[in-house]
Amino acid sequence: MSDADTLKKQKLLDQSFIFQALDEASRRDLAQAAHTRRHASGEVIFTMGAPGHSLMAIAEGHVRISMLSPTAREVTLADLGPGEVFGEIALLDGRERSADARALTNCTLVVLERSALFELLQRSPKLSIRLIELLCERIRRSDERMMEIAFLDLPPRLARMVLRVTVAAPGSEARPLPRLSLSQTEIANMIGSSRENVNRCLRKWQKAGLIDLKDGWLVILDRAGLARVASLD
Repeated sequence: MSDADTLKKQKLLDQSFIFQALDEASRRDLAQAAHTRRHASGEVIFTMGAPGHSLMAIAEGHVRISMLSPTAREVTLADLGPGEVFGEIALLDGRERSADARALTNCTLVVLERSALFELLQRSPKLSIRLIELLCERIRRSDERMMEIAFLDLPPRLARMVLRVTVAAPGSEARPLPRLSLSQTEIANMIGSSRENVNRCLRKWQKAGLIDLKDGWLVILDRAGLARVASLD
């Protein structure tokens, strides 16, 4: 492996908050042990139940994590972008993958095998803490989604999801995205509902001037109004 290849992978790992906890020498060691994989848009990265011996950091593109419900409906757990990692659960416990992963766009991934990462974890308490923080964040996010599905009616659940997605990368709390390109089926999968129910709710919001539906885009017209629906203000 050339020094240029190692440096490129190290720069890709530097994008992730987990690996920023490492000193430069440790990141270089990890980059030397890592390899890159590319996936075309729509390609399956791994499936639920498959052996899981690696953790993946997204260098370029976006990845969707999902699973099938008992009724065979796809439920979207998370959409991840550059700098985020996935596959950590199976890597840490040595068991099978707990969900499906699919490339939403053309993706470049930095893949870290279990043996190399565990060797570094033994030498770096900071990296172990970052992984714990990642797992806690994922658990909190999962608990929040379960609470919303179990206790909230569709309008506040949908409003919360729309507002949440607009502040995810490439958006931010300071500069939320003004529109989304999610299909109504994708939205339904993200909130545990049906496309028909989502469509009815969005049409009502459109008539009320909260959003617009135009050329495949969901355009946010009244963010404060959506916050009121979501009971966030």
